[in-house]
Amino acid sequence: MKKLAITLFAMLAVASTAFAANQVRISQVGPGGGGSTGTYVYDYVELFNSGGTSVNIGGWVVEYGAATGNWGSSAGNYFTIPANTVIAPCSYLLIQCGAAGTAGTALPVTPDFTTGNMSMSATNGKVALFNALNANVACGSETAGSIVDKVAWGTGNCPEGTATAALTAPFGLVRNNGGLADTDNNAADFTVVSAPVPHNSGSAQNAQCLATPSMKSTWGTLKTQYR
Repeated sequence: MKKLAITLFAMLAVASTAFAANQVRISQVGPGGGGSTGTYVYDYVELFNSGGTSVNIGGWVVEYGAATGNWGSSAGNYFTIPANTVIAPCSYLLIQCGAAGTAGTALPVTPDFTTGNMSMSATNGKVALFNALNANVACGSETAGSIVDKVAWGTGNCPEGTATAALTAPFGLVRNNGGLADTDNNAADFTVVSAPVPHNSGSAQNAQCLATPSMKSTWGTLKTQYR
């Protein structure tokens, strides 16, 4: 019985790595707006709170960088999240970005925030979520401990693990399992999706996230069954 319990615990530990890393992370990037061929008129970034507690992300910064450029190379390449912005457990937050394109429709849900900043490349680039501003900072020179999450596509030079494939409008990046998958490898965690559908703070919470027990309670249950 002890061997079975240990085996089951090991399986749970391996499975849990896909839902690890930071509680708040980037769950979608739609860089195909702002042009003449996009699904949506605007670019967007979607954030997701994968944890069981609310998180105040006021003052955090979403930053865009060209494929080999610096993070937040100008004030037009970042957006500071307003003070006292809270993401509820297993919920999302949507930021509409950049200038309007000449093709596409409005985002299917109302964005929580809009900014004229961060007009993103639809083919190659990178986006990061920081807990403090890193203005015009090269990859690898970020303030220690300030990176919360990041994703790069195509030739974007600052991915987690490996960058995803290059994009073409109207494709976007969607983190797997509704935002839960996080192995710190962009290529594994994100899927390139045609016409992705973003969520806002009013969208339904991620049901899988709500149903996922903590490791502590799961291990406690196993111990009572197999001790």
